Amino acid sequence: MESNDQRYLVQQNKIGDSSKPPVFARVMRSKEGVFEGVSFIKNKEKATVMTIAQAQEAIAWAEKKKAGAKEYATKIICVGQ
Repeated sequence: MESNDQRYLVQQNKIGDSSKPPVFARVMRSKEGVFEGVSFIKNKEKATVMTIAQAQEAIAWAEKKKAGAKEYATKIICVGQ
């Protein structure tokens, strides 16, 4: 049985540039709730809180679609981190 635990964020850090603050994923969904993509924002409080499965979906989308994705370290973090 899958847990519906929603306590995770997706965070990106610029590789090799520790002066840049991390950015966080905000998931875009249609009115029907269908996943459409991800945008990365600086405001952690406005980022989307997700389940592990949703976070993995967001990371897969970002790695496939985002230009320069190899320049960023993308990871899943707990909300409290």
